[in-house]
Amino acid sequence: MSSEAIVARPHYDSRAVAQDVLGKEPPVGADVPPPSSGSATAGYRSAKYSPAEWFSNYHSILQQAGTDCRQAGGVQRESKALYRDAEAATLQTQAEGTRLLGERLQEIHHWKSELRQHIDQLLADAESLSAQKTRLEKALDATETPYAIATDNLNCRARRPGPDLVQDTVEEELLKEVDLIRSVQALLKRTTAQVVSQIKMNRDSKQMLELDWSDKYQAYNFDGRSGGYSNMSPDIRHHPSSATVQDQVCNSTSWTKFTQDNLSRALQEEQATNSLRLLVERVLQDTTHHLRVQCSSVDRAFGQRCAELIEAKTQLEVKLAQILEHIGDQERSIVAIQQAIHNKEAPLRVAQSRLYLRSLRPNMELCRDEPQFSLEGELRQMDATVASLRQQLSEARGCLSHLEESRITIEKDISCKSRSLFIEREKCMSHRQRYPAVSTLSGY
Repeated sequence: MSSEAIVARPHYDSRAVAQDVLGKEPPVGADVPPPSSGSATAGYRSAKYSPAEWFSNYHSILQQAGTDCRQAGGVQRESKALYRDAEAATLQTQAEGTRLLGERLQEIHHWKSELRQHIDQLLADAESLSAQKTRLEKALDATETPYAIATDNLNCRARRPGPDLVQDTVEEELLKEVDLIRSVQALLKRTTAQVVSQIKMNRDSKQMLELDWSDKYQAYNFDGRSGGYSNMSPDIRHHPSSATVQDQVCNSTSWTKFTQDNLSRALQEEQATNSLRLLVERVLQDTTHHLRVQCSSVDRAFGQRCAELIEAKTQLEVKLAQILEHIGDQERSIVAIQQAIHNKEAPLRVAQSRLYLRSLRPNMELCRDEPQFSLEGELRQMDATVASLRQQLSEARGCLSHLEESRITIEKDISCKSRSLFIEREKCMSHRQRYPAVSTLSGY
């Protein structure tokens, strides 16, 4: 041991140091005996405590231990109260979360049901619109037959003979039918375009609803699993960053508004689809009705025209028979006049011969006696009769010529009427028998 005097060290409380509190330094001088002046005892007294320090030290340890026990008891009581409060708060918060998840599940189920209902409705609307689109296309194809019939009738009637090539009621009705068919075709094309556009809008709305329904289906499953979690669930684990994700998504109001907007758009498309379906039905009914009415008008006009042609042809045939009869009578009359003129040749020669012989009488015998006057009168009478017969023959031949001209004209007109009647009945009316039925024009 060194012979040098060792200075006494300050005393520190270890618990106070742990609590960042520095223990009080023991007083130096009063309680510590001064070092002995003797060199022989310096090594035994220099680094030791006094009994007072020893008692003070363990009393301070006891006091500190009591304080620590009391603090520990307070901390334990506070810990138990905090544990019970935390347990109760945790259970209440967990129960509230479970209840809110249950309400959320009910809300999601409600919106899922609404979405599914409108999805099914849009699907049914799409099928009905597709069927109506097919009907419109069939109806449009069916109008090609009436159009071909009407144009063929006009072309056939353009080949009628000259006298019968008139712009009659039949032609006017056929032109009306052609214009009607063109307007019907344009209307059916526009309606088909509307149906195609509505099908596209329904498909877009249905796709949006299906995406929303799919999201809600997954959310329903996730929330269902979340609601089924308990403290004893084996698959629960820590997810420290799960709470921060919620700051990146929408709130409840925007969530509800998103679905409501989708449903509102779907409802608008459903209403538009119902209106369009009614419009398509009305268009098909109206176009079919107008086409059939116009077809009936054309058929009546054809029937009336054929009746007129038959009546005209009948009258011409009757008149032709009369003219042929008159021609026969006139020819016989001409033969009779010619025979009468021929029959006057012999009496004329007799009278002329008599006058000639009487002119050969000699001298005073050549007198104008009664026989002479009678013969001269007979000759003048026969000359006048022959001249009258010749005049009558000329007139008879003129009448016969006129009758022949009338016969030729009537025969030509009868041929025209027969040709026109053949075109009207055999070419046009027989072709119109292939006019589509009501069901075909309606798209069935």
